[in-house]
Amino acid sequence: MSRENLVTDLGKAPLPPRKPSWLRMKPQGGEAYNSMKTLLRQAELHTVCESANCPNRGECFASGTATFLLMGDVCTRHCTFCNIPGGKVAALDAQEPRRVAETVRHLGLKFAVVTSVNRDDLPDGGAAHFSATIDAIRELNPGCGVEVLIPDFMGDEAALQVLLEAAPEILNHNLETVLRLYPALRTNADYHRSLALLARSRTWAREHDDRIKTKTGIMLGVGEKRDEVVALMQDAVDNGVQILTIGQYLQPSHRHHPVRRYVEPQEFAEFASIGRELGLEWVESGPLVRSSYHAREQSGHLSP
Repeated sequence: MSRENLVTDLGKAPLPPRKPSWLRMKPQGGEAYNSMKTLLRQAELHTVCESANCPNRGECFASGTATFLLMGDVCTRHCTFCNIPGGKVAALDAQEPRRVAETVRHLGLKFAVVTSVNRDDLPDGGAAHFSATIDAIRELNPGCGVEVLIPDFMGDEAALQVLLEAAPEILNHNLETVLRLYPALRTNADYHRSLALLARSRTWAREHDDRIKTKTGIMLGVGEKRDEVVALMQDAVDNGVQILTIGQYLQPSHRHHPVRRYVEPQEFAEFASIGRELGLEWVESGPLVRSSYHAREQSGHLSP
């Protein structure tokens, strides 16, 4: 009997599949890595690299990059795939945008990536806070590009427009998974609402500032089927998405949604090829790919 199908005598769920060699987290530590952690603590900033337990944080921290996590490290939602805890959230810190901008300057970044927890408790979902952060980065770092990975703002079009008017180079909102798996994985989210956000973003960009590119990301290994992934990619193209990231889901703890399978690197390559054939301008696809992985390189390869 294979390990994947093994069930204990007590009737417990099957053991998860063994993690393959290509999914080993890269080493963490060293002077540059530790300097980054010290800088972030001194600036009182959170990163999704740490909060989401990203497997690439060793590589990114060592190279002097990070994805900033705005508005605290507690979320108003309880998505079953995510390592960021849900619960009581803190009040907004009005000085946080400035500290992010100062840290970007200290690191000498030419491209900054900013995301947030979901803040459904705020009237605008945190859109104005995102906008203030973009403005602060630009003020202290002329010429620095910005990617924002945003929540769905519960479908609030006015909140989305506030963010679009701040003109980030890349507006990213992750679909995360296929339509069928939303009830199991994405608390209070809606697949079609997320598609509508992406479509509105691309339409607004075409009409007002076509330099803004639209992006989304998904994870594999949560129970999706191949045809569902292809359908999602077609939905993304039909709703104006230009950049897609695809990575392997890694279960943060036994309390989270289980890994159903580990996807072979060749399958990631096949999905990348399919995505490009469907019309996506850029597809970053691989086991360790995450939403902000190689973000600057993606932005630099797209036509204005």
